[in-house]
Amino acid sequence: MSSLTVGGLAHTSRAADLPAPDPQRIFAPLAYPDQPNQARSGGGVPGPAYFTNRADYDIKVAIDPTNKVLSGTETITYTNNSPDALAVLWLQLDQNIYRADARADFVNPERHAEHTDGDVIENVSIESDGKDVPLTPLISDTRMQLVLPQALAAKGGKVRVKIAWHYTVPGPWGGRTAVTPSKNGDIYEIAQFYPRMAVYDDLRGWDTAPYLGQEFYLDYGDIDYSVTVPWNFTVVGSGALLNPADVLTQVERDRLAQAEKSDQHVMIRTAADVTDPKSHLAQTGTKTWHYRMNNTRDVAFGASPAFLWDAAKIDLPPVVPAPGKPPVARLAMSIYPVEGAGPHQWDRSTDYVKHAIEFFSDRVYPYPWPNAVNLGGHGAGMEYPGIVFDGMTDKDPVLFWLTTHELGHGWFPMIVGSNERRHAFMDEGFNTFIDAQASQHFNHGEFAPKHDSEYASQTGHPSDDIVAVLTDPAAPNLMMPSDLVTERYRHPVTYFKAAYGLTLLREQVLGPERFDRAFRRYTAQWAYRHPTPSDFFRLMDSEAGEDLSWFWRGWYFNNWGPDYAVRGVSYVDNDPTHGAQITLVNKGWLPLRVSVAVTYTDGSTVTLNVPTETWLMRNETVLQVPGGKAVRQVVVDPDHLIPDIERSDNSFTVTAAKPADAPPAH
Repeated sequence: MSSLTVGGLAHTSRAADLPAPDPQRIFAPLAYPDQPNQARSGGGVPGPAYFTNRADYDIKVAIDPTNKVLSGTETITYTNNSPDALAVLWLQLDQNIYRADARADFVNPERHAEHTDGDVIENVSIESDGKDVPLTPLISDTRMQLVLPQALAAKGGKVRVKIAWHYTVPGPWGGRTAVTPSKNGDIYEIAQFYPRMAVYDDLRGWDTAPYLGQEFYLDYGDIDYSVTVPWNFTVVGSGALLNPADVLTQVERDRLAQAEKSDQHVMIRTAADVTDPKSHLAQTGTKTWHYRMNNTRDVAFGASPAFLWDAAKIDLPPVVPAPGKPPVARLAMSIYPVEGAGPHQWDRSTDYVKHAIEFFSDRVYPYPWPNAVNLGGHGAGMEYPGIVFDGMTDKDPVLFWLTTHELGHGWFPMIVGSNERRHAFMDEGFNTFIDAQASQHFNHGEFAPKHDSEYASQTGHPSDDIVAVLTDPAAPNLMMPSDLVTERYRHPVTYFKAAYGLTLLREQVLGPERFDRAFRRYTAQWAYRHPTPSDFFRLMDSEAGEDLSWFWRGWYFNNWGPDYAVRGVSYVDNDPTHGAQITLVNKGWLPLRVSVAVTYTDGSTVTLNVPTETWLMRNETVLQVPGGKAVRQVVVDPDHLIPDIERSDNSFTVTAAKPADAPPAH
């Protein structure tokens, strides 16, 4: 049986199994999952009671390359802006996903061939009256609870938490964070490396969904972090380097100054530098690299003796990297081993970085941070604020698409902080949508259209490729919780379907002008906040001036699609000069606006546009075509602008009447 939910999460059966469309169900009012209140308004914007808590971090870590162990200490200054006093704090220990007893190991055992001991918490304390008061943490899988000796006051209460920990950095099997061998040394891609505050929000209080292999949900704050490594390592990470004189040679600093004025990338560390010990400031001991990133939900970094490093300016205004510091220029950067060098490989990476940051800043929302870094390493294809991890052997369109996609995550979910652990389509889909636009824009469409595992993977034509998803009875819908979407459907649904849905909304439903304005307002209103799908739906309805319930229901809550057929062509009074009548049938549950091309026998054409409202009370309509000419053919959606599920009945050829037999000769 087909499943035709009005607002639920059921799957949809194949198009062939669906009954005739029911307009009363298609266009019925839709109750969004979250109801408006003082925190989230009916217009989809934050309400007067909306809040986000704040987490500021001071982190110091060191890497022991002999044992591949990272050890660290941190002080978290946590501000409770909520209306509730907090008796406990919850933190995330994401390294525990690598433990043999991790819940994730049972959900996706194929991802965890090897294991570590996860985060080893050495001690935890809070500051009280100038003294450190020890706390005994309660660790549950990838979460840690701290019971406070006194509840943290609402609406501005602050607490300082101190934690010491260490863990073994996973090898290449670590995926999103790993240590990977290269020709000139190990490459450390370090992420999820410090205990991080869970989010306390107006929806659930503490959101403690465990880390099962999806992604993250984090609050914002300033993160000051220092990384101690051997003398021959280069460290590049999120934010701005605050102590260049302590870790970089004068040559490297001069090259960075040159890059600040250059649209073309400047080599900061060359292949020759990688094998020359004198290219470093010291030849023994360790060095500590000091970075800071303001108003961010996270940081990550790369460290290696193998890095080539290049940079170019980003055409955006300078930013202040830290309190009391002068503004600094923005830089697009790439770090990668010699294996990645080459004109079709990482030699072009910084061009891609520069384009992505400038393009998305212009089209979506201004990039807020000092630098944007692309790291060539293990190849997890993973994003963090200000830095992304891609593959050292990526090249040509793959490198462009990956770089653009991962950096696009700087907007979704790094600026717009949606909950990736629950609603993956709000970051992957939104980001893939803007990526596809960036592909069209870069270098006159050099890598257009976007055509990879994330988008239109079969033919490059999204309206055709998405039909396989819409007609697959096992395919989840977009509202399915992230952890319930199997790997088979993660790219086709969470990325591709979500992105193409926005394209349809922009190109076929609202038009670019209305859509773009509403989408930019959504981004600005929810920057550094936590929107839900309901917030997005309401804002787009309100700002675009349409009740889009039918679209959200069909595309997001179900896997419905459009399906039209031409049933026949006739003439008024059987006379072409009196006009033609085209019988158009709607067989689909997502009645998108559609064009109908009419070709006359003399070769001329006319196009009719059929709006969605045509189908409010019927599944069949007759289109009137002005008279004067005989019709040769009618084609529905001739340019494949919508994902019509069954195209075999989209065209109708008019057969000319045969002349009567001539009388016999006498």
